[in-house]
Amino acid sequence: MTTAVEPGPIDLYLAARRIAAHIRRTPLLRMPAVAPEVLLKAEHLQYGGSFKMRGAANAVLGLQARRIVTGSSGNHGIALAGLAAQLGIRLTVVLAAGANQAKAALIRSLGADTIGAAGGVGERDAAARALAAETGAVFVPSSDHPLVVAGQGTVGAEILADVPDAVALYVPTGGGGLLAGVCLAARDHPVRVVGVEPATMPRYARSLAAGRPLCLPSRDTVADGLRCQRPGAVPYPIVRDRVDDMVTVSDTDVLAAVDLLNRRGIRAEPSGAVALAGALRERRRGRSVAVVSGGNTTAALRAATARHHLEEIP
Repeated sequence: MTTAVEPGPIDLYLAARRIAAHIRRTPLLRMPAVAPEVLLKAEHLQYGGSFKMRGAANAVLGLQARRIVTGSSGNHGIALAGLAAQLGIRLTVVLAAGANQAKAALIRSLGADTIGAAGGVGERDAAARALAAETGAVFVPSSDHPLVVAGQGTVGAEILADVPDAVALYVPTGGGGLLAGVCLAARDHPVRVVGVEPATMPRYARSLAAGRPLCLPSRDTVADGLRCQRPGAVPYPIVRDRVDDMVTVSDTDVLAAVDLLNRRGIRAEPSGAVALAGALRERRRGRSVAVVSGGNTTAALRAATARHHLEEIP
């Protein structure tokens, strides 16, 4: 089980130092003709194609484990697989039913093992925990761990260093690791923090309204990386105590944001466009930042998988 130890500002500082050699400090991009006051934090340009590399690197380096098991919808598994290949770590990734097969293929091409689990994200993570206990491996969840949250928080720290006058930060929300990390980074900053969820899976909005974490039924969304059913024990209290608002966006909103980004040469996957969809829906005055959290489109994944297969040919 994950120990619900809340990380603090010092943990973000330590994470930034720990992962510096394994991540890219991503730029801020503009769309002046469409949304002149919205900046985009380009985590689709991060190593591994998503912000997940930050939390994965902080956990792997902090835990110093030689054998790891995780449950992942794809991007966390890709990040861990890339690190495992570099560091000689044995990795097994448990995938839920309906997981993105292109992401699973890239995970395997990087040298990790994959196992399917029946059911949704909750069942997937339970199976991963059981496998870790059975094999003596370390379980590294995709969001519900203090080291993962601290690593993801470096996204928020970079944004606030670059745009200290931002009035709002829009953060895509699944398990809540990125949102909690941004909340930590903004703990003593007046910026408004807004979590953005798929309309079919508003687990944080409903949990915050109820005053306790709720588990929602697994439902489909084009944002396949945001299908977590329940807020994590570590992220939930951080989000509860700092987030200013939760907004939901429909699949239509998300696909429109994807198209908008693509037409400007930004290859974001649907999960990566959720925050922009939220920012466009709110149309808040003043400079805002939306996190483009991932760029692992089907085309990008197939190209990466083919490249790794070629590298294996002697």
